[in-house]
Amino acid sequence: MLLFFKKEITTEGSLSLDEEESKHCIKVLRLVKGDFIYLTNGKGDLVKTQIILAHPKKCEIQIVDFQHIKKNRDFYLHLAIAPTKNAERIEWLVEKCMEMGIDEISFVLTQYTERSHFNIERVEKKAITALKQSLQTWLPKINPPMDFKKFISQVRENQRFIAYVDNENTQILSKIVNPLQNYCVLIGPEGDFSKEELVMALENGFQKVSLGKNRLRTETAGLVACCTINIINQ
Repeated sequence: MLLFFKKEITTEGSLSLDEEESKHCIKVLRLVKGDFIYLTNGKGDLVKTQIILAHPKKCEIQIVDFQHIKKNRDFYLHLAIAPTKNAERIEWLVEKCMEMGIDEISFVLTQYTERSHFNIERVEKKAITALKQSLQTWLPKINPPMDFKKFISQVRENQRFIAYVDNENTQILSKIVNPLQNYCVLIGPEGDFSKEELVMALENGFQKVSLGKNRLRTETAGLVACCTINIINQ
């Protein structure tokens, strides 16, 4: 199945791909008039279409079949992570979490966060690319950077974890996660969370957890958390 992305999909008349998707469809994949492709808007819709005008800047298509795909997940995974100094590492994380399965990603500005600004549109494009590659129809909600204190006060998930490494932290995430819940996992920056942030998280219902014996980079920790919860909920 060849899957393309279109943010707004109408069910009447013909549609057209944007210039970037048209170029990929006609120039890269060399599709022609009469070929079938699928569209998704990242909101569960999956549309089978047929190319009626194979133009590399504005490929026109006709709807053949329309269906709405319900989320096939009985849990909700929200990853909250401090942006890394290297923006490409966060983009890589978003791409891999998207492939694996995730519902929401928040970027949290902590005391030791080294990057407070980055291109959120570029991050969203990485998620869309991964959505198409993994043949999914639901994009995660991607939130812009938010102050740690403000974020903590807004968390609604019932199982909340903060990855924090110290001598008293012996609980492994994989051992205490309950299946089929709503989860929020907090991952700190290269310099970890401050003591004040840890206390604030614990006061707001977070459990302190370890992701294993090895010291992990921020983006690796995020991926491990995402992978762990997805596996437990298989």
